[in-house]
Amino acid sequence: MDLTQSFINIFLNTLRDVIPIATLIVVFQVILLRQPIPHLKSVLIGAVYVILGLVFFLIGLEKALFPLGDTMAKQLSDPAFLGTVGHEQVDWYKYYWIYIFAALIGFSTTIAEPSLIAVAFKANEVSAGTIGQWGLRITVAFGVAFALVLGAFRIITGTPLYLYILVGYVIVLVQTIFAPKQIIALAYDSGGVTTSTVTVPLVAALGLGLSSTIPGRNPAIDGFGLIAFASLFPIISVLTYAQIMEWKILRSKNNKL
Repeated sequence: MDLTQSFINIFLNTLRDVIPIATLIVVFQVILLRQPIPHLKSVLIGAVYVILGLVFFLIGLEKALFPLGDTMAKQLSDPAFLGTVGHEQVDWYKYYWIYIFAALIGFSTTIAEPSLIAVAFKANEVSAGTIGQWGLRITVAFGVAFALVLGAFRIITGTPLYLYILVGYVIVLVQTIFAPKQIIALAYDSGGVTTSTVTVPLVAALGLGLSSTIPGRNPAIDGFGLIAFASLFPIISVLTYAQIMEWKILRSKNNKL
């Protein structure tokens, strides 16, 4: 009964969210452009698939991904697991399982991120194979993995979020000046597409679960911010990768001369 009621509620909410988009398209197509909607049957069937897909995805988030990330974070930072008593303060380096879990979650969810796959495919297509799909995806995934480790460290130590973000964007600014111009836009897009359907639920659950377990942390203050890290550090990793490859190419040319 609970699952049925949840399905109905999410279905109605999704329908409410999709109707304005559908109305906008219909108004522009029929009233402003005065053209019939092409392949109307296929469009309607596709709309049904979209709504059902969103409903099942949101149910999956509610029933699986959010609880999974929250449970893992709480179990790995539990005093009993760490071998401490009660709310005893634990040194940041003793949470190494949290760092490992955060890195693996960041890497694996980014590799599976549909948005990144789409960007990597198009980047490979327009660059005539110069930018490899797997090369880009793995580079971005390493960036997210490092971001979540650093974000978990921030929550555990309680250091201010703005310091990390400020330093990170200064690094991006400097890299943007010196990085190959043809890779800059792709690097910025790579940072944006990492925070999408697969990554965000687990990352958010990880931050909230961790901050609710660590003594002295407030989930409302410390639980958020990991997604900002996951957007920022892939930009750094892609720009770094481009700069390293450019340096290797120049070095190879110089050696031949």
